[in-house]
Amino acid sequence: MTKHGKHNPGNKSEDLAIELLQPLSGRRLIFNYSMTAIAFILSLVALVPLLSIVWEILTRGLSGIKLEMFWLPVIDDGFANAILGTIKMVAIASAISIPVGVMTGIFLAEFSQGSHIAKFVRFINTILTGVPSIVVGIFVYGIIVITFKQFSAFAGGFALAVIMLPVIVLATEEALKLIPNSLRLASASLGGTRLQTTFCIVLTAALPGITTGILLAIARAAGETAPLIFTALFSLNWSDGLLSPTASMSVLIFNLYNEPSPEKTALVWTAAIVLLCLVLFTSLLSRTLISKRK
Repeated sequence: MTKHGKHNPGNKSEDLAIELLQPLSGRRLIFNYSMTAIAFILSLVALVPLLSIVWEILTRGLSGIKLEMFWLPVIDDGFANAILGTIKMVAIASAISIPVGVMTGIFLAEFSQGSHIAKFVRFINTILTGVPSIVVGIFVYGIIVITFKQFSAFAGGFALAVIMLPVIVLATEEALKLIPNSLRLASASLGGTRLQTTFCIVLTAALPGITTGILLAIARAAGETAPLIFTALFSLNWSDGLLSPTASMSVLIFNLYNEPSPEKTALVWTAAIVLLCLVLFTSLLSRTLISKRK
């Protein structure tokens, strides 16, 4: 209180600062440590299924790996054409979905807050997120495969792009929303236009979060089977191009699992290791490029 009977707001701030510097009471310390221990234990529990799956794949599949599998096609008991087909179709899907998804996310987060168009786009994106992959495969089969009368890598890549798109849009929008407005205001105070601020400042700051979303989308697309059965089908040998039936690792695993021969069925685990390594390599490569850019 001042001598005129009014409370000094500065004293309140000082009292708050002193209170924040005080050590926690015993009850609050116990609560803090308990919550930390519970979060740690639950994290370990969440890792158990993941680690058990990886361990099962490695123990069953490592014994079946042979070097010639990586340059021989499926018809010669190899994986080379399926690996190349997976990379080809994921690359097509990425080339379509990443630019469209990132630009859509930028539009929703930076240029259309609260507009009716943004609400409509978010509604469509939510619907696409929940659409089963087999429905996407049937849709692309109807508009591309039937139109061109040909199963193809392009049709498979387009189906994967539809699956990847909502994930990338959502990740981009949320990553941009996490960037503090102080960065935007600082750029504007230095004379930066809205486009310069968005693409040179905000987008650069949000790049790690956007990259994480893109990697999640790629990992999901690389493991999809149903849409590729309807669009790219399969090929035992090397494909003739983007407009011909193309093998993929996910469909190969599906076919091997349905083989009556135990030897062929055992190769499912080996093919799963190869697919897992493809996704892991893509993730590590992207992270390395982002860290070097920083």
